[in-house]
Amino acid sequence: MIKIYLTNDEKIEEIQEPKKGCWIQMVHPSEKELETIRESYKIEDDDLRAALDEDEASRYQKEDDYTLVLVDIPSYEKKDGKDRFTTIPLGIILAKDAIITVCLESTPILSSLNRNRKAIDTRLKTRLLLTILLENAKLYLRNLRQISKQSEQLEVVLHRSIENPALLEMMELGRSLLYFSTSLKGNNSVLEKLNKSKAFTSNEEDEDLLEDVMVEAKQATEMADTYSGVINGLMDAYSSIISNNMNVVQKYIAIAAIVITIPSLIFDAYGMNIDGVPFENSRYAFPFVIGFALLASLFVYQYFKHKKMF
Repeated sequence: MIKIYLTNDEKIEEIQEPKKGCWIQMVHPSEKELETIRESYKIEDDDLRAALDEDEASRYQKEDDYTLVLVDIPSYEKKDGKDRFTTIPLGIILAKDAIITVCLESTPILSSLNRNRKAIDTRLKTRLLLTILLENAKLYLRNLRQISKQSEQLEVVLHRSIENPALLEMMELGRSLLYFSTSLKGNNSVLEKLNKSKAFTSNEEDEDLLEDVMVEAKQATEMADTYSGVINGLMDAYSSIISNNMNVVQKYIAIAAIVITIPSLIFDAYGMNIDGVPFENSRYAFPFVIGFALLASLFVYQYFKHKKMF
């Protein structure tokens, strides 16, 4: 799908055909759409398709006819009926007469800019690129706050009872934070390269905007690392609690087995077909054996209790 926007008389409008100074949005484009844009703006096929590969790394690449900025953006995926956080690439290409964005799916970053059309000018390509990067950093921050809120809710559940579903959800949040942290570090590397490029620092407004982007991205990286450390610490703590609970259960089982084994040994001895067993000819032999076995078990029980083993 392709949508084309152009700023005209300080208003941004959707147009049908590309014009000088337009913004071309490509979302999961078809082969024909890719071919049209590739031939129109002389873009290498690999660079145009880079954002369509989910495993593509963030990078800044300058060519003769265009500049490619590839960054990772937050996304959602459905798993077990719930939204899970992940990241996907977004390609931003500064061509000679247009700015082109390529993504696998529709993203809130572009949707937000589409709704707030007064805030952008498609003719100012570098500023529009930096605005997209700023919206991306803000989206990371919003998602990180949402992850933090979800982890706090799960923590309350786990304080009441450690259950597998809650632990699995906490693990998924930890995985999402790992994706975010890795992607943000790659994005920061791209921002550092942009900061060293004269094309993005020659204009004072662009330079200030780039500085804002770097501040927001750095904050998002620090938040992701902090939240990831917190969740990993919680998972380690819950793992230790589960292990400790298992050890306690095993200790109780071992004590119970020892207590039960003593009367079993006495009964086995009296059940043997041999002569010379004490009280074998007494009519009180049965109650005596039962009583002795119970007393022996009670003695062992009191011993373990005195040693505070349960």
